[in-house]
Amino acid sequence: MIFSRHNRNRSTDFSLTAQSSPSLVLAPAVRPSQRDHSSLQQERSRDSRSALDEAFVVQHVPLHKEDRSRSTEAKLITNAMQRTQRWLYDRQLADGHWRGSLEGDTILESEYVIILAWAGKLAAPEVKGAAQRILQEQLPSGGWAIYPGGPVDCSASVKAYLALKLTGHAQDSEPLNRARLAIARAGGPWTVNSFTRFYLALLGQMPYSACPAVPPEMVLLPSWFPINLHRVSAWSRTMIVPLSLIWAFKPVRKVLKSEGIGELFATPEWLQAPQITGENGIWTKFFRVVDRIVKMSDAIGFQPLRSRAVAECRRWMLQRFEGSDGLGAIFPPIVWSIVALRAMGCDDESAEVQECWRQLAGLVEVESDGSVRVEPCRSPVWDTAITLRSLCDAGRAVKSSGADRCLVTEVASVTDLDQTVDWLLDREVRTSGDWARRTDAIPSGWCFEYANRFYPDVDDTAMVLIALSTWQQSVAGLAAQGTIAGLGRVARVHAALSRATPWLEALQNSDGGWGAFDRDNNCEILCKVPFADHNAMIDPSSPDLAGRVLEAFGKIGLRIGHASVDRACDYLRLNQEADGSWFGRWGINFIYGTWQAIEGLRSVGVPANDPAIVAAVEWLVSRQQSDGGWGESPASYSDPAMSGRGTPTASQTAWAVAAFIAAERHDSRPAQRGVQWLVERQCVDGAWEENEFTGTGFPKVFYLRYHYYPIYFPLMALARFLTAEALTAAGRSRKEQVA
Repeated sequence: MIFSRHNRNRSTDFSLTAQSSPSLVLAPAVRPSQRDHSSLQQERSRDSRSALDEAFVVQHVPLHKEDRSRSTEAKLITNAMQRTQRWLYDRQLADGHWRGSLEGDTILESEYVIILAWAGKLAAPEVKGAAQRILQEQLPSGGWAIYPGGPVDCSASVKAYLALKLTGHAQDSEPLNRARLAIARAGGPWTVNSFTRFYLALLGQMPYSACPAVPPEMVLLPSWFPINLHRVSAWSRTMIVPLSLIWAFKPVRKVLKSEGIGELFATPEWLQAPQITGENGIWTKFFRVVDRIVKMSDAIGFQPLRSRAVAECRRWMLQRFEGSDGLGAIFPPIVWSIVALRAMGCDDESAEVQECWRQLAGLVEVESDGSVRVEPCRSPVWDTAITLRSLCDAGRAVKSSGADRCLVTEVASVTDLDQTVDWLLDREVRTSGDWARRTDAIPSGWCFEYANRFYPDVDDTAMVLIALSTWQQSVAGLAAQGTIAGLGRVARVHAALSRATPWLEALQNSDGGWGAFDRDNNCEILCKVPFADHNAMIDPSSPDLAGRVLEAFGKIGLRIGHASVDRACDYLRLNQEADGSWFGRWGINFIYGTWQAIEGLRSVGVPANDPAIVAAVEWLVSRQQSDGGWGESPASYSDPAMSGRGTPTASQTAWAVAAFIAAERHDSRPAQRGVQWLVERQCVDGAWEENEFTGTGFPKVFYLRYHYYPIYFPLMALARFLTAEALTAAGRSRKEQVA
């Protein structure tokens, strides 16, 4: 495969190829990146490598045609890897870790403005910037979507409308005129979801009677009761407890009429619209009856357990503040905690409330244009683990290809990652959390954020295990030669892997898969309660998590025949879609799930010619686009016809390429075209442009753009491709490729 392009509007131009000159090939002329990372984090200075910013201008390649093709291909890929490695090392923080920005839709900025308005803090300097971003994201149709290219979302649009009114935008202004029309077309304000209703109630824009009842007495239900607090997902738990206190106290800070959204309710049919929308199944109807009973009891003051329940909610919340970046370390419960504590009588200057404000401030990012973006949480463990993994993969690729003096080897060696390894080791959570209610495993695991001691999760733990195992294998030869001073570090890694593996096994669900935070958190009935419309009330098994854990198990040597591995493989086989793909819960969507499932199955010894693997590869081939890339829109969660379809992105193309490599199809034309797509579209600084959301928070409700996804995933894919090519050329087996 030789890359050859003549379109100068693209990111790469190979105007002189091996066909036009038998001994020369020009390096790609890549376009500059438009990214501005100066506001994201401090950069580690690596002035000694400044010369590496210049790409090779002319490279000599062998005259033999086949060798020339492979050599040219390897050099282009290696140069692309070098640029990306440099990009990553330039953004490594002083203590060795990485953290990319995590971006959601405008509900975050809208809710931020609303909570500041409720707290009487609209004079805060960030408010204007938040409104600026909300306006920037308004669709031509007038509404707001929850992902780029998505349809108008009524909940997001109503909150954006309120936030703009609160920040001084007039009702008859052009943006708000368009917004009102869009909201009307989307169904009107009564169609908003439960969380939006509570935000509106805080400012007196909707009565609490229009919100679903969330009684604090829920925390008193015993563990044996079919429905109790610990049967809901971890993230729902952290939101329900403070929300129940808000329901109990019903705090309201009324705003001026000119700042409210009364005009949205002015249409008569909206005034008569049902206040609780949703399905009409048996359990849905049952819980609506319960909702009415709870509201009637509240109305007549029949609350015999209320004081006890409120005290228990307070204790539960404050306990989980300890060792965490706020309750649950995510935006919604941090915000609800502020309101709940204030409603219970805590002063705004109290230590508890001030801690919540401090954690909330840590999620606010000011962009170079002055706009303000609010992050849903921070992702340092996740970003650091994947970066470590990709850099180790890159190092191995260079070694396997024999490019001993290639520029990429001068960027860094595996020993430069020692500090990163230490950083990850120091973040292992070795105390019990909510997960311990369903297993007595010895505590281990990693969380997603800087600190979230009650909620380590399966996905991050598996990814860290993969990263540490990859690093351990990278330094194995050096350790054997006695060339690494920190042999104690290798021992620490081994010990951490030995603790994390049984912890992951203990959290395996009865069906053979894994959820994110708890074992067997799969009570479907809970999805029918009125406040379950965030579509994440439970935490059942998902194929992408099963694939990730299997890959981790494969990294440490577990194979088919091991009980946990066999159960997970059975789970994946049972949950493969009819078309050969797998669902992706935490990444979008079937491309992500299919990559993870293939990776996991192959890592534990499932052969490449297994029917499940073959069917999955055929599905990926069917979804490759005409330009060689892969892309999938969040719309695939709602529309099966969109499965594996959407604007091609660097991250999703990298996932697909990685799946081909894992399936021993790296030499196929689709895989080669995918690699070509990545190399051609790389920016001059080593990054890839990607504005699409490829991460998933809650399917159909909330999506994410990980700013580092189009960096470390393409690096990983290119590195693995180069390694696979080299090992295949040397006649080695798949076993050596995954070792």
